[in-house]
Amino acid sequence: MYLRSLANRVPPHSFSQSELWEMYRDSHTRKRLKPRSVWIVDKVLNGENGVKKRHFALPELDALQEMDAEALNRAFEREAPKLATEALNDALEKADLSPESLDVLIVCTCTGYLCPGVASHVAEQAGLRSDAYLVDIVGQGCGAVVPSLRNAAGLIAGDPSLNAAVVAVEICSAAFYVDDDPGVLVSACLFGDGASASIWSGRKEGSAGWRAFDFDTLHLPEDRQALRFENKGGKLANRLLPSVPQKAAESVGALLEKSQRRWPDRAIAQLVTHTGGRDVLIAIEQRLPQYALAPSKAALREFGNMSSPSVMFALEMYLKSGDCSRHDGDLWLSSFGAGFAAHSFRLQRV
Repeated sequence: MYLRSLANRVPPHSFSQSELWEMYRDSHTRKRLKPRSVWIVDKVLNGENGVKKRHFALPELDALQEMDAEALNRAFEREAPKLATEALNDALEKADLSPESLDVLIVCTCTGYLCPGVASHVAEQAGLRSDAYLVDIVGQGCGAVVPSLRNAAGLIAGDPSLNAAVVAVEICSAAFYVDDDPGVLVSACLFGDGASASIWSGRKEGSAGWRAFDFDTLHLPEDRQALRFENKGGKLANRLLPSVPQKAAESVGALLEKSQRRWPDRAIAQLVTHTGGRDVLIAIEQRLPQYALAPSKAALREFGNMSSPSVMFALEMYLKSGDCSRHDGDLWLSSFGAGFAAHSFRLQRV
């Protein structure tokens, strides 16, 4: 399938890490934490964590700690369709397509729950046809966008005339939870909100573009406890073990080596991965020292870890960079997260 457009959106409220630390310093949340937990948050927010700023749909961060599970999910119900629709509208405009021309809409998310899903609300707000095929993908965490793209590729392979949109949207501020667990604290210091929308078809449009192929996946249920949401009093608490950076690096490395064996004559110009966090990207670069992760580092720096949309933000930053025009070869993209699972595919310049 061929990429027709890519558009990313973040909420209007942005804060630097130092601004967030100042808000946290005088907050009720800080007063409830144990001394070691206070030290962890201070260290992450004030240290070299790879994040410059983050965006939030719910900017009153201290008030989030006081919200119950229902109030947080109500916020997700309000903000996720809105942000997703804004990203989709931007992608439609870039592709010079009307909402009525979309045949498929796939939406992935993990930071809240709606039934009917976010796709139904986005279809209504964006003005899709009533017979457009809607798919909601939940429960795959940070890795969800690549499996969602693979779903679109399967549908387009069956009917190349289709126009399919894939939207990844996360309102991480609506999944705000803080306690004395180190993994929870680190997550709270890295995550931000965002949405990405891409439009794909079975036919290349124009003189240049990108073709997606070579989708692959790796799931390790024995490592499920390393990275997942768990329910704490009805709220979503992000479980994050110290082993995650190494597991991510090993999984990404295994998928890349499989891809290289399948396509020994196709060079890879650039790796574009889920942003994860600073330690995750360091571990991947140590596992694959022949590749630099500049796009992923740039996305992490400007937006934090937005969960599922993150790799698409990194992709857009790379496509807009001068490096894109200088590099020959395929792009190799990977997302990873809850499961523990990792996913990948290639983009070929056409």
